Amino acid sequence: MIKVLVAEDMHIVRSALVALLRLEPDIEVVAEVASGTEILAAARASEAHVAIIDIDLPGKDGLTAAGELREQLPCCRTLILTGLGRPGTLRRALDARVSGFLLKDAPPGELAHAVRGVAAGRRMVDGDLALAAWDSDDCPLTGRELDVLRLTSQGYGTVEVAARLYLSAGTVRNYLTTVVSKLGARNRVDAIRLAQESGWI
Repeated sequence: MIKVLVAEDMHIVRSALVALLRLEPDIEVVAEVASGTEILAAARASEAHVAIIDIDLPGKDGLTAAGELREQLPCCRTLILTGLGRPGTLRRALDARVSGFLLKDAPPGELAHAVRGVAAGRRMVDGDLALAAWDSDDCPLTGRELDVLRLTSQGYGTVEVAARLYLSAGTVRNYLTTVVSKLGARNRVDAIRLAQESGWI
């Protein structure tokens, strides 16, 4: 029996996933959580074999939680289930070394198939999305530039971003100017939009 944890903050979606998985004779849902901060503890307590994780979770994003699982509970494999079908998002997931990546609009039977594959130690990734990621441009931004842009996109001002990243406000402004230039954006808001559309943040 494959023990599965489901991490999804939208109650209706989580309930539908659980109901779908319970139709499978070899899969048992042993835990359900609504935030990224709950995943590690729930996986430990339930001894889950596979964690199905949405990327966009409150408290802690799904990729960060997947990374923690890989480091602290490597016996629990991770399957990212998301509506964000962009090549950059897949690249971030693969960089986090997740076991699988499946889009929420995939046919229902694909979910159980992916869970079985991940539990068996295989990497399960949507083929069309993998090809798109292979052909897409690499992110031109450095890790620090992405950190600054990500915090800015979350509504933090220059001084707050500087405090969180232990930088000066002037350095943060310089990073944002460089980001706008590298992306060919009109301003910070446009840079955030371009980075989000590419799946870089």
